[in-house]
Amino acid sequence: MTSAERPPSVAGKVMAILESFAPGGVRLTLTEICARAGLPLATGHRLVRELAGGGFLERLSDGSYRIGTRLWRVGAQASAATTLRELALPYMEELYAATHENVQLAVLSGGKALYLERLRGPRSVPIVTRVAAELPLHATGVGKVLLAFAGEELAEEVIDGGLASYTPHTVTDGGRLRACLADVRRSGYAVTREEMSLGTCSVAAPVRGAAGDVVAALSLVTRRSGADLRRLVPAVLAAATALSRDVDAHSGSAEWKNWA
Repeated sequence: MTSAERPPSVAGKVMAILESFAPGGVRLTLTEICARAGLPLATGHRLVRELAGGGFLERLSDGSYRIGTRLWRVGAQASAATTLRELALPYMEELYAATHENVQLAVLSGGKALYLERLRGPRSVPIVTRVAAELPLHATGVGKVLLAFAGEELAEEVIDGGLASYTPHTVTDGGRLRACLADVRRSGYAVTREEMSLGTCSVAAPVRGAAGDVVAALSLVTRRSGADLRRLVPAVLAAATALSRDVDAHSGSAEWKNWA
């Protein structure tokens, strides 16, 4: 029996169960967990029960499950993500205080934009992002920034993989996306208008590390109607530049690029 034919180890099954929560869905039933993890119901039931007993999952009153506080405590210690988030929070808070719009911080992870932090208030427009969520690069402001500075190879992989449409305004043509990314590199920021969800637009700017490499993206998301994006661009650029100086002072860029 080859390694590809061997059944997954217990550790592999546990990782598949935990990974089942990654695509989204704060609460999952046992059936949903097993379907996402590719496990038989009996096997999944035994392992999920053990994970819940250890505090890594939490069983709710309706019988569904969510990530437990013990796993959250362990995950919160991920060094690079925690450090970057802690460095970014003061600048994000200042940006929110100045604009009262959604403020987001994201990094490149596995061909997606992984959101490390989000600030919003009662006046902020509702958005689909949440901390630890992964959203497509081609349809988000932070994603376009990360993709523009990641190199042509990744951009071509994203285009070849198909550009999904999320609204009538999503860029789904490869040539148009290439032109958009070139514009982001020239201007130093990205703008999206109702590409990920209707009614919202965003301005995003790169956060750079010690070697000048882009290690993250910072953005504002606001309502489409009445939004003056030209007013928001300088504030986003200033916050991203200030954060870049802080990142530069704390670490070489290599530390910031080891995302899962």
